[in-house]
Amino acid sequence: MDMDLKDFMEFVQTTARSVGAEISSPWFYLQFGLILAAAGIAYAAEAGVCNRVDMTSLAMRWPLPLRHFARVMVSSASTAVFTLMVIISRVVMYHATWPSRSYLLMVAAKLGLAWLAIRLVTSVLRNAFIVKLVSITAWFVAALSIIGQLDATVDLLDSFAIVLGGLRLTPLLVIKAGALLLIALWATNIASNFAESRINSTTDLTPSVQVLLVKIIRIGLLAIAIVIALGAVGIDLSALAVFSGAVGVGIGIGLQKIVANFISGIILLADKSVKPGDLVTIGDNTGRISAMKTRYISVAAGDGREFLVPNEDLVTQKVVNWTYTDKNTLVKIAFGTNYDADPRLVCKLAAETAAAHPRAQKGKPPNSILTEFAEAGMKFSLTFWIADPDGMDGVKSDVMLALWEAFKREGIRVPYPVREIRVRGGALPVETTVEVPN
Repeated sequence: MDMDLKDFMEFVQTTARSVGAEISSPWFYLQFGLILAAAGIAYAAEAGVCNRVDMTSLAMRWPLPLRHFARVMVSSASTAVFTLMVIISRVVMYHATWPSRSYLLMVAAKLGLAWLAIRLVTSVLRNAFIVKLVSITAWFVAALSIIGQLDATVDLLDSFAIVLGGLRLTPLLVIKAGALLLIALWATNIASNFAESRINSTTDLTPSVQVLLVKIIRIGLLAIAIVIALGAVGIDLSALAVFSGAVGVGIGIGLQKIVANFISGIILLADKSVKPGDLVTIGDNTGRISAMKTRYISVAAGDGREFLVPNEDLVTQKVVNWTYTDKNTLVKIAFGTNYDADPRLVCKLAAETAAAHPRAQKGKPPNSILTEFAEAGMKFSLTFWIADPDGMDGVKSDVMLALWEAFKREGIRVPYPVREIRVRGGALPVETTVEVPN
């Protein structure tokens, strides 16, 4: 460890001497001034380019690679102009004086070119955080390489280590593992999205089987990516066996709900009790299943709300699936009339009204029966079938409105509670107020 500290201090002293020698030279300030002037010109040029160039119609007739390259250059106009100005300055100074007197310009030009190359490569990524992380990391590595300090930095990062069992953990190893994991996960995401699109386009598979296959592929590719990334940096997976007991305890105590929801999701996909597109009622919430995730399902209520129901609740609680085996739905309407009406006529009118609705199934005629002689009147039940439970409340409303109109035509009255108060042996006391004029 003492030797590592000595090497580090020697590295710092050498770098400080080299920077001090560079700063003490008058040519340093000339180069620095040229770099500042190039930055000012680049800033002004970017404002002009952004105001004059339409990004949507830029190079529409060009081939896709050239069009993509042009759009990246326009979006990074300041860096491109800065790099061009610095390169011109470097060429002029290189031929006018000693090459060492334009070293700073050469470094600035290379850094600008490196940033343009990184922007071009990362432009294919869609995640803003990943783009930022990759861009900054790659530019930092390029900068160390340009100034000739990459090997020294790598040795420095590899000199500090923590030994855990048979695993030698260093900052360099962590950085390599993180970079490879990032690349592997990105490639895994692309591959799993491609597989998902192909599976979802297959009409021979049911929606639940499609979701199950997508989940299995994602989990399998993720596990393979992690194993490959860790193996590529030289981490022996058997060295991590020390932590398996702690992970098992963590899963058993702190992560049991997550594991239960994950396993419940696999069970739901395997037994096909619910699937995307089903109309379900869970507790007081009714809606269609819009997505089935690893931990929960999303139920769209139809009014803009989405209920996220844990998978475990669907396995352990009562769930009404309106479209489990058959989408045909029985609609029930309860209503009443007074005792002056003919019950046979009421049943006939109700059945004819339901049959006239366009969504009522013709092969299953509606049925209306008298269910009770109640205190306020007779009670009836009307039932009829529709082909799909979607909009069932609207169908009930339409039939009830049509039934109301039919009752008005036939003079049939719907009972409503009436309270009659009789006063015996006198009148109710009434308070009166007499206004006295001023």
